[in-house]
Amino acid sequence: MSETRVHLSKTEPTAYQALDAFARTVGQICAANGIDDRLKELVMIHSSQLNGCAYCTRVHVDRAVAAGIDADTMMQIASWRESDVFSEREQAALELAEAFTFISEDGISDDLYNRVGAVFTEKEYAALSWACVSINAFNRVVIAGRYPVPPRTPQAQA
Repeated sequence: MSETRVHLSKTEPTAYQALDAFARTVGQICAANGIDDRLKELVMIHSSQLNGCAYCTRVHVDRAVAAGIDADTMMQIASWRESDVFSEREQAALELAEAFTFISEDGISDDLYNRVGAVFTEKEYAALSWACVSINAFNRVVIAGRYPVPPRTPQAQA
């Protein structure tokens, strides 16, 4: 992956700044509507993993650590259906993240909508949905631009 790509955030910074402002607004909506940082970061990590976005995965793993999510929990995100470490709310949010990430396949089915709607209020559902839209947009910008994810120095890993 040594090929240099157009770095959208540098080439057209106004659009990237608008996307960044959108993401901050989504964070505020999440906080105002009962979506804590733990739940939001689980969604961000899972969507980024599903999209194959190493850059965003790293960013949100760092934020997840700051939100108090331990390594064992993070390692089980990809296999959340087989794990007992996630609450009912977290499972519903992870399933919603999958549906938004692969929205072209099945959309948001009535079955999923009803299952998730039984766990979240309308405001919580909307906040999580906007979080999914936001991270999927960032994943696409970053993957298209092949943002580098270099190894961390030993100091940065501590």
